[in-house]
Amino acid sequence: MNGSKYQPLQDFLSRSARSPVTLTFAEIETILANPLPASARTHRAWWSNRSKGALQAAAWIQAGYTVKALDLAGEQVTFHKPPDVYKVQQVNDIVQWNGELVRALRRHMGMTQAELAQTLGVRQQTVSEWEKGVYAPTRASAKYLMLVAEQAKFTYEASAQPES
Repeated sequence: MNGSKYQPLQDFLSRSARSPVTLTFAEIETILANPLPASARTHRAWWSNRSKGALQAAAWIQAGYTVKALDLAGEQVTFHKPPDVYKVQQVNDIVQWNGELVRALRRHMGMTQAELAQTLGVRQQTVSEWEKGVYAPTRASAKYLMLVAEQAKFTYEASAQPES
């Protein structure tokens, strides 16, 4: 990452103890001492938290942040520092996987949705729908996600499902 034009952003976020950190595009340009590319103002994908092939994403990911919210019209981005340990709900010793948890596992493993889908034997669209909260993984998928998480040393802390 050293030598990247996004190194100043990584340094800024690394020094920040806050989460979330909301910055305007102008503030980011001041930090970088350079203008953002035009695509940063017009394409949501530029701000995606992909771990491969994007120097800008590497800057915030290596600082321990992900993009949590993006307002292209308002030219503002919110970076969020994921927790060290995720709190999860369990029912009968099965983790109840939600979109945030699936996404966190995938990012922890440094995978794209397609790569995680291949690992789990499901379609990329299925992983996308889990992450968006369209629906939750089946019981069988939840068990497999738990196994994959354990192998990847993904840390979560389980608590019992609250009584209704």
